[in-house]
Amino acid sequence: MQRIGTSGFLYQSNKLMYDSGTRTLWHSLTGEPVIGELAFSGLRFKKLPLTTTTWGDWLDKNPGTKVLDINTGFRRRYRNLNEPGSAYYDYFNSSDWMFPAFQTNEALKLKDRVLALNFNDSPKAYSLEALQETPVVNDTLGGQELVITFNPLAQAARPYERGGHDFSPTQDPDVVLDETGAEWRVEETALVKSDGAESLARLPGHVSFWFGWFAFHPDTELFGELLSPAE
Repeated sequence: MQRIGTSGFLYQSNKLMYDSGTRTLWHSLTGEPVIGELAFSGLRFKKLPLTTTTWGDWLDKNPGTKVLDINTGFRRRYRNLNEPGSAYYDYFNSSDWMFPAFQTNEALKLKDRVLALNFNDSPKAYSLEALQETPVVNDTLGGQELVITFNPLAQAARPYERGGHDFSPTQDPDVVLDETGAEWRVEETALVKSDGAESLARLPGHVSFWFGWFAFHPDTELFGELLSPAE
């Protein structure tokens, strides 16, 4: 069994991984092999759904979760990224980047966070700030019908198949309504109708910094915005 590890290399400020079998370098954002034996092979990692949320919200929904111990044996603070002195505090709490990318776009700030989706080579970014105002988005991207739900308190965005429905928000961020008024539960793997008669699968997507997503997808759409030419 091959293992995937961190190479320590960056490309356009994005991490390159390696596989232990061939030592090929893989781009973590696109899932493509870029240097080594498997480069240009056409292989690509399968994209999976990824949730960025708060530990409290996750633990409430998944009380049996196992978590990596923060007591690593090294003197480094991992408990809270918003505490001065913690690991990566300076980076996450600064508007500056560490290693510039080749091209940027000023539609958003460099380190604004976006939900990044790509279906059938049709990339699109949904800023978390825009989702704060529109916590349920019905959309079609690359022929894929989808609905995005957003929990403002946990800052968690999740895309699902839409199945021809049109959804709207409720006061509870973990419940949405379809066009008939029926309730659906927002679960990690699927949207589930309250009577259990129907479910809609979770779709792959992840939260990215705007500059990182745009660097590799300069043709991206941006929810609610018209993009200016790349700079």
